[in-house]
Amino acid sequence: MEFNSNEHQPSRSPHTTTSASLKNPLGPTGRDKSLFKVESPSELESVQMELIHEKIEIPPLAACISRPRLKTLLEQSLASCTSTILSGRSGTGKTTLAKDFARSSGRLIAWYKVDAPDNELRIFFQYLVTSIRRQRRAFGSQTLMQLIQSASGAQLPLLAEAFVYELERQPGDPLLIVIEDLHLVCDAEWLVPVFRRLLPLLPSDVHMLITSRTMPPAPLWRMRSKQTLSVIDEETLAFTRDEAITLFESLGLSREQASIALDHSHGRAAALSSLAATLHLAERKQVRDKSPGAGTRKKIT
Repeated sequence: MEFNSNEHQPSRSPHTTTSASLKNPLGPTGRDKSLFKVESPSELESVQMELIHEKIEIPPLAACISRPRLKTLLEQSLASCTSTILSGRSGTGKTTLAKDFARSSGRLIAWYKVDAPDNELRIFFQYLVTSIRRQRRAFGSQTLMQLIQSASGAQLPLLAEAFVYELERQPGDPLLIVIEDLHLVCDAEWLVPVFRRLLPLLPSDVHMLITSRTMPPAPLWRMRSKQTLSVIDEETLAFTRDEAITLFESLGLSREQASIALDHSHGRAAALSSLAATLHLAERKQVRDKSPGAGTRKKIT
């Protein structure tokens, strides 16, 4: 595909991008930039923005039951699509699944936790570029950073193409880009034009995993039929009865308790895990209370 600022319709299928398939839209590369401070290379002025490091750190993985059914779906998406969205309300296990899968995917991980103020395109992409730069240190050329500072309207697909070209120009080990809580910026005017162009063009060694409390906007949703985007929705994220039993048995609880808790929680991960933890602590306390000598104090001399 030739790079053309006037034409922004995909002309190839996912996973066929090569460095030779795009003419260089970026020109010469810029100078190295700080890992945690992004600097605009504009010749007229230098604009710096301090980044919150925690937003691009991989969150720690708390103790949890691995979910092979869902990880299999993610592996299938990794092999056949350029991107995946985990969609569900708070407490449905999106972030836990993303963390678990990312750590077992065998890929380098670029993580970005979105917050509501990131709905400004410049802020969003400065965080995203800096996260990727942790794994591909030369990522983020001068022209790409200039586009991030100024792109709007008809230039938004151009920014997406420049972003993809940078990924191709700086190859490395396979990369998993995780964008957590994209729903917080779904109302931004730039989101659909950029992602509609970006997702189909991602190179085969890069996959984008997105978590969101809402379904993606309609233009992105339609990418499912083109095998560009895979969506794992709230119904799929819900625990099955077998998964609930596995969780409860890992804590020494019964199948009956698991079934009752599943019905009460409707399979939502956070509620089910909370019920399991509460029952586990209650049973441990009951065992301690029944043990010999419980409730007596040792005399200290």
